[in-house]
Amino acid sequence: MSVMLAIALATAAAPVDLGYSQLPDAQQEEAATELMFELRCLVCQGQSIADSDVSMAADMRRIVRQKIAAGEKPDAVRDWLIERYGSYVTYDPPLSWATAPLWLAPLLLLALGGWIARGSFRWRRG
Repeated sequence: MSVMLAIALATAAAPVDLGYSQLPDAQQEEAATELMFELRCLVCQGQSIADSDVSMAADMRRIVRQKIAAGEKPDAVRDWLIERYGSYVTYDPPLSWATAPLWLAPLLLLALGGWIARGSFRWRRG
């Protein structure tokens, strides 16, 4: 019983890498950090992977740092993550048929608001 308790305590005390370890090269770390703030946590959805403490975000931070350390450009890393997780992973999704509603909805809502306001002002005048 005490052996099981010792194993459980040793496992619980083991440090967990949350993907916050920095790259030794300051320029690479800056590029990685900048990219992490542009990528959305798929679990939290409202946070970037730089801000999230979820294990999936930690895995994504680790991947970003590994690929940047291997010499890949941030755009190539972003493209790889989009290919793997879909365009939702980025805060700036590319315009496509799937993302068109995201890009067009604000314009349509603005036009609808203008149309309603115009009708409301006309009705009050006359």
